[in-house]
Amino acid sequence: MAGRDDDHYDDRPIVNPRSPRQAIAPERVPPPPSKRARHPIIIVGNAIFTILLLLSVAVGGGIIYGSQKFGAPGPLDRERTVNIPPRTGLRDMADLLKREGVIENPTFFVLGAVILGATDKLKAGEYVFEKGASMDDVLETIISGKSIQHSVTIAEGLTTQQIIQRLNEADVLSGPVMKVPPEGSLLPETYRVTRGTSRDQLIQRMTESNRRLVNEIWARRSPDLPVKDINEFITLASIVEKETAIASERTRVAGVFVNRLNKKMRLQSDPTIIYGLVGGKGSLGRSLTRADVDQSTPYNTYTINGLPPGPIANPGRASLEAVANPSRTKELYFVADGTGGHVFAETYEQHLKNVARWRDFQKEQKDKAPLDAVPPPAPVQQVQPQTQTLTTPTFGPDTKTKEERAAEQRKKEEKAAEQKRKQEKAADAKKKKAEKKAEVEKKKAEAKGEKKDEKKDEPKQ
Repeated sequence: MAGRDDDHYDDRPIVNPRSPRQAIAPERVPPPPSKRARHPIIIVGNAIFTILLLLSVAVGGGIIYGSQKFGAPGPLDRERTVNIPPRTGLRDMADLLKREGVIENPTFFVLGAVILGATDKLKAGEYVFEKGASMDDVLETIISGKSIQHSVTIAEGLTTQQIIQRLNEADVLSGPVMKVPPEGSLLPETYRVTRGTSRDQLIQRMTESNRRLVNEIWARRSPDLPVKDINEFITLASIVEKETAIASERTRVAGVFVNRLNKKMRLQSDPTIIYGLVGGKGSLGRSLTRADVDQSTPYNTYTINGLPPGPIANPGRASLEAVANPSRTKELYFVADGTGGHVFAETYEQHLKNVARWRDFQKEQKDKAPLDAVPPPAPVQQVQPQTQTLTTPTFGPDTKTKEERAAEQRKKEEKAAEQKRKQEKAADAKKKKAEKKAEVEKKKAEAKGEKKDEKKDEPKQ
């Protein structure tokens, strides 16, 4: 009926029952909301989950963006070398790379290193970064530790003090030398180091390399070598090193000294005089004099018997090998031949002839040494070594070090080149003068020809 309160039932959907039982069954209504769903904890939990989900999406997006940015080409327009000092922190490292123009965003670099777990893997050093290197490339380069290697070359025959001086001059090394090692304990060689390597670290490497090499060569030395221990072995090798710069002569020079030691003859090596006078400084700065030869020092093998108390330089591998297995000859003498090498002799008479030829060469070069006027004495076998004294050199006055001989050779070559340039310049000037003269003569001849032609063309009176 109209106006009844239950008119809204008419709005319900009409259901056609499939059976009389279904028609009289009561209608089911939806259940009321669960009290658990309305619990505050559930509500808060859902909110937190939603927030975390949103954060995860944001972080994921940030990671994707950051990884793209981290792997994108960097700002370098050319190859750049950057030195990262030891004990540099991650943030300071990033700022340094930014200042050097290697990366654009230090914060991204720091975050990338942290996310990738590389904070404890970064190594100090001097690195080369390629043009357009990405932050990922830069980080990988620093993690690898493949920094630039520099060469520090130590020549054979230098004293320990001279080596220390060269190490102090090497700007790729750092720190002072805390303790000067003993003479003969450093191996002359070319060492590869990274910038910032301490001088003490390199000295330790040189010492260890020398120890290994000396022990290796000493173990396969000739069994009849007249040296008692490794110290004498290195000492004799250092004398051989200072006596000749020619590799092919080393075994013969070593053989001469071994023969002299076996015959109880004094070694009479000029470099031992110099070391006794100046110690580790190496060079005397002048030629030896008679007074130098006569001056007794613990190292002067003209006044002492046998070997000096220790090495006079740091010998290289070749000299150590030469002493371990010297030439089997009867030679007892050698003297400079004027070309940087030596002439060897078995007898004193032949040695005198070689000395005479050396002096003739000096006269030709007008470069006589102070000892030239002193004739070499006859050798005396030391039956009583403690009383035997030889007062003058028998190996001749070649007292110059390898470095001095090399410098003299360079000066000679430069002088010859300069002379050649002058000759070429004079020849060019002469040629130009001749060409100019010929041109003048040609012009004169042409002028004369023109005058003759003018006379022919003049009308006759």
